[in-house]
Amino acid sequence: MTIITALLLFLAGLVSGIINAIAGGGTFLTFGAMTLAGLPPISANATSSIVQFPGYITSALAYKETVKREWKALAILSVVSIVGSLGGALFLLSLSNPSFKSMVPWLLLAATALFAAGPKLRPAQSVEHPPSSPLGIAIQFITSIYGGFFGAGMGIMMLASLSLATGGDYHRLNAIKNFLSIIIALVAIFVFTAGGAISWLHGIIMLPGAGLGGYLGVYVAKRVPQTWLRYAVIAVGLFLAGYYFFKA
Repeated sequence: MTIITALLLFLAGLVSGIINAIAGGGTFLTFGAMTLAGLPPISANATSSIVQFPGYITSALAYKETVKREWKALAILSVVSIVGSLGGALFLLSLSNPSFKSMVPWLLLAATALFAAGPKLRPAQSVEHPPSSPLGIAIQFITSIYGGFFGAGMGIMMLASLSLATGGDYHRLNAIKNFLSIIIALVAIFVFTAGGAISWLHGIIMLPGAGLGGYLGVYVAKRVPQTWLRYAVIAVGLFLAGYYFFKA
């Protein structure tokens, strides 16, 4: 790896941390940067889960009081998320890089569309239902399979599914989403590590940038319109989808 490549990876981690702290969607950058640097798609996807993981923890800590109130439902949904994420991660490792590469542009298009629709999917104030209802369990299982397989767009997908299953205000749903994201990512990281799919060199280079970006994101949020950042993430997603369609 050249010094220029390492600097670009660090920069991608930095910008992804900023975007995740403000609007979400940083996985597009980390995944794209690693694949453009020559990392196989499966390894890039697996390593992105490592890079994004600290941000899930800090986001969940910001909602610790809500997490405490929802602990019973979260215990049930955590078990569901473990099973789903395990299945998704194992399915990813069962694929060859060419097979996964052929799926990547479609996954990126779907995740980009989901991200673009994010503001409309965010719930308004509504009646709360138990998150661990049969509908909530079924939808969370599907979402966790996707999250274990391909993390981009998982957060928006989970907010939408939780809104359908349990309702309530945005911050309550975001707290549940952040906690369950930790569970899904942790299982995926364990599976990817055991399967030797993670490039620790790339991950170690990007992690400090992502951590710094998460901190700077608060500063940037006060000065840069979120709409601009959302458009930037959508542009990156569409660019990467087009790149992989061309490369397929």
